[in-house]
Amino acid sequence: MKRLNLLTGLAICLATAVPALGQGIKTPAPSPTQTIKQDFALSSVEVTYSRPAMKGRTIMGDLVPYGKLWRTGANAATRIKFGEDVKLNGKPVPAGEYVLYTVPGQNNWEVILNKGLKNWGIDGYKKEDDVVRFEAQPQQLPFPIESFMITFENVRPNAMNLMILWDQTMVPIEVTADIDGKIMAQIDEAMKTEKKPYFQAASYYYENGRDLKKALEWADAATKGSPDAYWIFHLKAKIQAKMGDKAGAKATATKSIALAKTAKNDDYVALNEKLIAGL
Repeated sequence: MKRLNLLTGLAICLATAVPALGQGIKTPAPSPTQTIKQDFALSSVEVTYSRPAMKGRTIMGDLVPYGKLWRTGANAATRIKFGEDVKLNGKPVPAGEYVLYTVPGQNNWEVILNKGLKNWGIDGYKKEDDVVRFEAQPQQLPFPIESFMITFENVRPNAMNLMILWDQTMVPIEVTADIDGKIMAQIDEAMKTEKKPYFQAASYYYENGRDLKKALEWADAATKGSPDAYWIFHLKAKIQAKMGDKAGAKATATKSIALAKTAKNDDYVALNEKLIAGL
């Protein structure tokens, strides 16, 4: 009976141990995946890629050979998604999702956007699926980047830089979007509605060198609708200063200071004082 109980116990232990062995061991990925999303223009740009590390290895020209197609990362092919039509280094790219390939070189890189979203790395790559090819110039960094990196820098309303970095190499790619026409059309339509966006329209006209008289007209209308809005008076003062009306700008900025002090907003007090000092 004791022997039977022992055998039964061993059988139970084996039955529970085998599935546990079959499950394997979870460990950190050697080239972890990263997804970055940058709000840009009127939508966003999103990149998903894997990040290999140097680990004491020679990267450019060795681990990443010159003159050969590279997945631009590790593991699965790097993906990039644009929420609207853009240009990369001046080359038009329709809105959509693509695979990002590169052909590194010592003095020149070739950048490729391809439709092969099901590709694993460069496996399955077909040149006929290329959407665009263009050149980018690598730059030497004064220090090494241990883990491969793709990031965005110098983000402006209609332009930014997509940066590819690893070891001591940086490859900048200019991303631009033509949004002025779209925003002007939005303003025209919005001004036909009952609730007109005077402040937003005046801000856009001021920031983008449009008709300052119209911007001032809209800023005036905005202050009448929100007589305690110190930020609107500050915008009006900036418009007046840009138009060369120093006296008007000073008077409006002084009004903005008084309102900002009442609202206990020291930032706008300082902004207006700086504006007045610069007149």
